[in-house]
Amino acid sequence: MKIICIGRNYADHAKELNNEVPKSPVLFLKPETAILLKKQPFFIPDFTKDVHHEIEVVVKINKLGKHIEAKFAHKYYNEITVGIDFTARDLQSELKKAGLPWERAKGFDGSAMVGKFVEKNQFTDLQNLDFSLSINDKTVQAGNTKNMLFTIDQIIEEASKYFTLKIGDLIFTGTPAGVGPVVANDQLEGFLNSERLFKLNVK
Repeated sequence: MKIICIGRNYADHAKELNNEVPKSPVLFLKPETAILLKKQPFFIPDFTKDVHHEIEVVVKINKLGKHIEAKFAHKYYNEITVGIDFTARDLQSELKKAGLPWERAKGFDGSAMVGKFVEKNQFTDLQNLDFSLSINDKTVQAGNTKNMLFTIDQIIEEASKYFTLKIGDLIFTGTPAGVGPVVANDQLEGFLNSERLFKLNVK
């Protein structure tokens, strides 16, 4: 399986990092080894001093597909959740300045935390979902999928132009504004329409 991630899919997040708002989806990949194992804490790597949280809606692909049109994309996933794209922000900044790829800052082991998946059919409108992240019982990020620059179905269309989508692939659909650091002993909780889908300790 692979993890496809969308960068800068919320204008407010692009602006908070002084990035241009993109005209088409920004795609990057995380390896399978980035998935944080269930019931495991997130350990801050020793190669960074500034790991940031990025709460995102995550989609699980349920059938093989290539060159999928947006109008058919809804047939390729049944479950969604929220997850965290952990980012070594200091390392990412160094790599970006040098014009180098981001993988070391975005794809390290444990950098993709995924919550409990729920059936998409329980929601009336996937493009009007509230989601949020709290740290130590304080909300630090909150977003709504209506503010995506590119919808879930548009993302699937774009990604499937370049990558064959396979059963079990995950798509992280982008983060809203409010990203910031995590530190040891933080407790993170992720919510989708007020339902808690994960609880995570940082070590």
